[in-house]
Amino acid sequence: MSMKHLSEQRFSDFEFSDALQQGIRDAGFEFCTPIQADTLPIAMTGKDVAGQAQTGTGKSAAFLLAALHHLETHPPDPERKPTQPRVLVLAPTRELAIQIHDDAEVLARHTGFKLSLVYGGTGYESQRQQLEQGTDVLIGTPGRIIDYFKQHIFDLKAIQVMVLDEADRMFDLGFIKDIRYLLRRMPSPDKRLNMLFSATLSYRVTELAYDHMNNPEMVQIEPDKVTADRVSQQIYYAANHEKIPLLLGLLNHMDPKRTIVFVNTKRAAERIWGYLKTNGYDAAVLSGDVPQKKRISLLKQFQSGELPVLVATDVAARGLHIPDVSHVFNFDLPQDAEDYVHRIGRTARAGASGDAISFACEDYSYSLPEIEEYIGHKIESAAVDSEILVSDPKPPERIKRRRPSGSTKGNKGRPRQGGGHKHRHKKPD
Repeated sequence: MSMKHLSEQRFSDFEFSDALQQGIRDAGFEFCTPIQADTLPIAMTGKDVAGQAQTGTGKSAAFLLAALHHLETHPPDPERKPTQPRVLVLAPTRELAIQIHDDAEVLARHTGFKLSLVYGGTGYESQRQQLEQGTDVLIGTPGRIIDYFKQHIFDLKAIQVMVLDEADRMFDLGFIKDIRYLLRRMPSPDKRLNMLFSATLSYRVTELAYDHMNNPEMVQIEPDKVTADRVSQQIYYAANHEKIPLLLGLLNHMDPKRTIVFVNTKRAAERIWGYLKTNGYDAAVLSGDVPQKKRISLLKQFQSGELPVLVATDVAARGLHIPDVSHVFNFDLPQDAEDYVHRIGRTARAGASGDAISFACEDYSYSLPEIEEYIGHKIESAAVDSEILVSDPKPPERIKRRRPSGSTKGNKGRPRQGGGHKHRHKKPD
């Protein structure tokens, strides 16, 4: 982490317990980031916080440390049951929930608190059993949490700390009714510590804060700087047929040790993956329909450096802290200006520097004026030099798909043995 990104506030100056201080040392933290330095003194006195900061500035450590400190200094009700969590952390995506849980495991390692992680897409029974065994800190996504809540696997009557991360994204993904449903089933706002964090404190996010929090104190870290200072942004005005040769050419001239290529559709992601594979780049696709276990595996490979290039739809644009992403490509300009900010926020995190390169083509260049208005400046343009373009790139490899169960090679168009059309309209299990 760059020292320029940190404040002069040391974690050792806070009145954390020895157990928490050991967790902080295990995480390698010494100096606070600005959002940590500004929010921890407020939250540690029991006051609610609504914080805005750029992505990648240490928000999760801020709310986790405040929550764990609150548990240590505020004993639970003696009649509390093990299946009544004391902390609820809500995140909009599975990937963000997993990341928060990973951070919490390090920081809480010496405290003795029991952590649970709940999210959709996988592990339904194992997650349920984990909740049935009891937990102190419950981290997860709204849908799966509500599912177990309605089955009475746990309840929210003993909640002492509520954390809502990426609140603006909760609105974007349509989770806000679920959030309000859960908040109304906790103790009243004045009987718990509430923390809300968001990349933007829009009117709707602020309204949510005042509806379900106890007079929160607003903390804004450089709210006028929409994009990170250390992101070098460039845009190429490329024709549609030039985009693949340009991407390959730029990758050839750079060191893509950890690169994310963003596109707007799953079909485009698979096409670009195919070109990268046949032209010498190890890559993978991360989109919404990739199975959860595979998504987690791909992200671990990418974070470890085994996989240099990730081709992604906006499922990867928010909530993921992946260190040392060197380049972000907007192969397709996003159709929402705010998504541009979140995409390029995957690089230049925690004080590092990075490059964000965008292609303005016939299909998506209309988004550029709105993006530039949103970020408050023109993006520097670069010439599409013929020397950069890769001539005659090899044709793309195609993703191999599993044959549907029950299908038989060579039987296409033939009725199956034992009745043929009889079961044509049978509903799937």
